[in-house]
Amino acid sequence: MNLQKIDVDKHRDVIISFRRDSFKVSFGTDQDFDEDEYVRWVQNQSALFPDGFILLMEKGVPIGQLELTVKDYEDSKIGYVNLYYLITERRGSGLGNKLHQYSLQFFRTHGVSEYHLRVSPSNHQALGFYRGNGMTVLKRELDGKVLRMMGRVENGL
Repeated sequence: MNLQKIDVDKHRDVIISFRRDSFKVSFGTDQDFDEDEYVRWVQNQSALFPDGFILLMEKGVPIGQLELTVKDYEDSKIGYVNLYYLITERRGSGLGNKLHQYSLQFFRTHGVSEYHLRVSPSNHQALGFYRGNGMTVLKRELDGKVLRMMGRVENGL
């Protein structure tokens, strides 16, 4: 198992497939997913945070993906998890903890002590993982379609 920085040109089909699946898991459909917009966003953000756009590889095959950034939120700099992703067959295997530990190190390196993410309230497996890692719900957003959750970096949570 190793981590590899995303090369948008090389990994385009993989990251589109993973992001499309994340839409289906979270919202039951990928109808609002725009491939071209997503690829442009990854190109832009990965140029700013090259160590935040990572594929988890197993025997040369991508099995997971991370998208991590730093942004402003209510007058503070926070870490932001845009995507935690594992292929279906590897969910619940403990590999999410490897992605999570990488995320915490990324946020420490970037000097933030708090990180957020959004999750669909119906994605019970993800909610369990996030709560198990010490995250708490801050509020509902996007007309209740997502929950904004927060975790602390300094405690490793």
